[in-house]
Amino acid sequence: MVIVYEDREAVSRAAARLFADQALQGAGERGRFAALLSGGETPRGSFELLGREPLRSSIPWDAVHLFWGDERWVPLDDARSNQGMARRAFIDQVPLSEEQVHGIPFAASPQESAARYDRELRGYFDGEPPRFDLVFLGLGADGHTASLFPGNAALSERNRWACEVYRSEGDLYRVTVTAELINQAALVVFLVAGREKAEIFSRVLEGARQPEELPAQLIRPVTGKLLWLVDREAARLVHQHPVVEGSTSGKVTP
Repeated sequence: MVIVYEDREAVSRAAARLFADQALQGAGERGRFAALLSGGETPRGSFELLGREPLRSSIPWDAVHLFWGDERWVPLDDARSNQGMARRAFIDQVPLSEEQVHGIPFAASPQESAARYDRELRGYFDGEPPRFDLVFLGLGADGHTASLFPGNAALSERNRWACEVYRSEGDLYRVTVTAELINQAALVVFLVAGREKAEIFSRVLEGARQPEELPAQLIRPVTGKLLWLVDREAARLVHQHPVVEGSTSGKVTP
């Protein structure tokens, strides 16, 4: 389902409201809520709303566990860290213990970081299917999502849940979860905003299936649901796929 909002801020509000609603549902039904987060400007706006009223006090934080879809191989205090951004935006403002925040570690090597995060994920799910309640993803201008980049070996990874990725652009290693893991989720939500995303969004949504070139096309939940929360500028080149108008209240019904 594609839901279109007026602008980036409206997308952020809808995503924050969705997080709160899904957390309440997960806590009520299962006693816990596991979310996989992303970096980027639109998620940052959502995170800041989670750390402020009225949403802050509406969320059962004692049931929440946070994970990340990808991370640059940098220390937590590096300005490029996705976990660091989320901590500044909302985690430091809400009652979460360190045991509930499952960040991708900055280890001695990117390979060790990936191996440790793979163990962290498996330890949390403890033999159960690795089914996140909610996954937030972004969409890069080249069609990547998380750190699943075009042509990278991580696209075909079937055994590991987390793996290292090298990007010559920026000469930087990253750690990413795999499409195989993401596709086990109950609800996967792409957040896409901005005129510069219009062409790639239409290609991913309506173009030929080319997951090696457009890794976001790999994301197809096995039994869960897939949502696209997008702003009007990002959706302007979508002509064939049905879209619905987002509620001004920010309420999202998956």
